[in-house]
Amino acid sequence: MIQRFIEIGEGYSDIYELIEIAKANKHRLLHLMAFHTYINGKAVTSLVVVLKPTNPGEFQPLYICREGIPNPHVKPNKRFDLFKQLADELEKEIIELDVKPSTIYPEKELFYQHLIGILRMNRYIAPLQ
Repeated sequence: MIQRFIEIGEGYSDIYELIEIAKANKHRLLHLMAFHTYINGKAVTSLVVVLKPTNPGEFQPLYICREGIPNPHVKPNKRFDLFKQLADELEKEIIELDVKPSTIYPEKELFYQHLIGILRMNRYIAPLQ
């Protein structure tokens, strides 16, 4: 199975696209997630929509708005409120994790590989086959 992050943006106006992806694919929606971290002393959050793998094809997309939203536990904000409303509407819990920032990795792809490892280890997505 191929599991891949697809970066939508940093969560400004593109959060509306992330929300639409979840709504349009509610039959495939597996998880709604929030990854919290710190970049340059600022508490930021990435929002993620995880879909079930395609059949056939075994491709599992993880759509992400990376590190552009203030952490809602530090600074409440409308963008996270929209994501919370989506979770309520689709009857999903938002899984929240504290992660390392993408800025410590020399390449974004290494950051995403690290996150996939965390999600596999915690059984949020299927293990490597």
